Amino acid sequence: MKKHLKKVCPAALTVAGAFVCATPHAQADNMESRYLTWPAYSGNDLELTVDNQGTHFTLWSPMAQKAQVLIYNQDRNSAPTDTLVMTPSDSGTWRVSVPRQLYGRFYTFRIMNNGKWLDETPGVWAKAVGTNGQRAAIIPLSDTDPEGWETDHGPALDNITDAVIYEMHHRDFSIHPSSGIVNKGKFLALTENGTHNSSGDKTGIDHLKELGITHVHILPSFDYNSVDEANLPSNAYNWGYDPVNYNVPEGSYSTNPSDPAVRINEMKRMIKSLHDQGIGVIMDVVYNHTAENDGSNFSLTAPGYYYRHRPDGSYSDASACGNETASEREQMRQFIVNSVKYWAQEYHIDGFRFDLMAIHDTETMNQVAAALKEINPSIFVYGEGWTAADSPLPVESRALKENVAKMPRIAVFSDDIRDAIKGHYSKADDRGFVTGKPGNEETIKIGIVASTAHPQVDYTKGNNSKFAYAAAPTQIINYVSCHDDLTLTDKLRKSMPETSEKELQRIARLAQTIVFTSQGTPFMFAGEEIFRDKKGVHNSYCSPDSVNAIDWSLKNSNAGQFEFYRNLIALRKAHPAFRMTATEDIARNIVFDKTDRPNLISYSIKNHANGDDWCEIKLIFNGSDTAIPVKIRKGDWIIVAQDGNLNPDGLGHTKGGNMTVAPYSALILARDK
Repeated sequence: MKKHLKKVCPAALTVAGAFVCATPHAQADNMESRYLTWPAYSGNDLELTVDNQGTHFTLWSPMAQKAQVLIYNQDRNSAPTDTLVMTPSDSGTWRVSVPRQLYGRFYTFRIMNNGKWLDETPGVWAKAVGTNGQRAAIIPLSDTDPEGWETDHGPALDNITDAVIYEMHHRDFSIHPSSGIVNKGKFLALTENGTHNSSGDKTGIDHLKELGITHVHILPSFDYNSVDEANLPSNAYNWGYDPVNYNVPEGSYSTNPSDPAVRINEMKRMIKSLHDQGIGVIMDVVYNHTAENDGSNFSLTAPGYYYRHRPDGSYSDASACGNETASEREQMRQFIVNSVKYWAQEYHIDGFRFDLMAIHDTETMNQVAAALKEINPSIFVYGEGWTAADSPLPVESRALKENVAKMPRIAVFSDDIRDAIKGHYSKADDRGFVTGKPGNEETIKIGIVASTAHPQVDYTKGNNSKFAYAAAPTQIINYVSCHDDLTLTDKLRKSMPETSEKELQRIARLAQTIVFTSQGTPFMFAGEEIFRDKKGVHNSYCSPDSVNAIDWSLKNSNAGQFEFYRNLIALRKAHPAFRMTATEDIARNIVFDKTDRPNLISYSIKNHANGDDWCEIKLIFNGSDTAIPVKIRKGDWIIVAQDGNLNPDGLGHTKGGNMTVAPYSALILARDK
């Protein structure tokens, strides 16, 4: 859940941490019945097309009384050079054409509604914009392609479970002086090779390659509201969960926001640079709400249609950010589907993470996944399987984690394993399995089997979920922390304040070992491999760089932590037993041992699971502060992890028998036969 709460509507009132728009509206029931009669338009020429016959504008606005296109020479602070009168056309559209190519010019739309001209808008389908996205730009998109773009592609994956996802923010990743990166906070930061900190440790894209992740999940990169692109030296910061123009990159991440082509070209260069290193790019998308209410591009083109409303006509607010979009309405559904298709085709995006996905309906999400798979079978989709507040959308229609079985090609985050590992996300001092709190064992097991049905897992004892909601492990994203709430480092410091930094790092290793050896897809927050923090700030959406930036000098002082993460990722990538794709395989190959001791979990992955070279992998997790004796069956075992250390090639060998699992650590053994 995002808590940015930025600039929602002119008369917004803060109520219980959410926003309620006080602007009067027609009754919601009358509005809903009216919207159902509006024709939808499925053509591919909305907004702007340019061809040999000229420049063509198409606007979907079924209830507009009049519509215009205003043409400009500059992206801001200038009067229009021409006003084009649009004429009504098919399926609620308005059209006008100019018999010449208007490349280099800017434009806005304006409609008359209830006898009043509304404010200008670049429209909902702008694909290039000037400063702050106020005016759309007319440019040849092909000119923005970097060299080699026609053959560019991301990594091919058979299944989402083969991915290792690294969540990052453009500014966090490169802004700190220790990064050694020239283009700090920019798309181009991830095009720089050979960067390092003062100790010579790799940073930037070289660090990602060294770590071994397969995909970067980058926080919102579309054009958003909260950073003034005309005043970048003000050093403003935001996560970007306040959308304005969904189909164009954010200008503050470019070197020149006033040039519409620069932001597009530089984002493509970033993507190609990552692809050249075998790293895919996941785009964080926020179709569930907009930064503005009545002033949004949606409202200025088709007032009311794109949003859900309360019975009194005010904006419904399942996002806790002032409004929520209505994905079940055909034109909004088409917008979401066609928008992700555009990013996949024009920008070669490899995956999409949906913010507050449960605000959307399951049918829309299924259409999203189907459309993307047609473009690229390796693309995957996942999201937050919850809302931030209630919604008029029926619960059974929401893309909730509990409904993920209705969405076979979609994955959801597991808050089950997250909270069970470290303690509840909203309570800083609450502890979890790895920090010695008993009672989380069954919920950890739910995470290990990726929320699928397993004969040895009792869902009635789960902390968050009471049934096996995933139809397959490919529907679960396992994680212990992300950009939201406390980092893992901060959480451990606050819940175990008397514990040494060395011991906290040991506990963090155990936490991530559980995540990366569980079925499903592992996800980690950028910088935690070097034990980064956010100075204890939960909701750092607009905190300064001093809070959010990754200090890359930590890679030297916490070198052991980085090496552990690198080896942990290598272990997972080398062994398909951790990446099963069928529920039946998990139920057959994972066998839990009976243990009566709290904060102890012991299980085996057997039968050369998923074609693994190892016939059995024994995993024992000790989340207590005392060593625990265990008995291992006799055999020739490779010691993979022991006493806070891990090596995918082995730390040594043992014949089994009586062994000890050190405090706050994992014991992992493997045998070939």
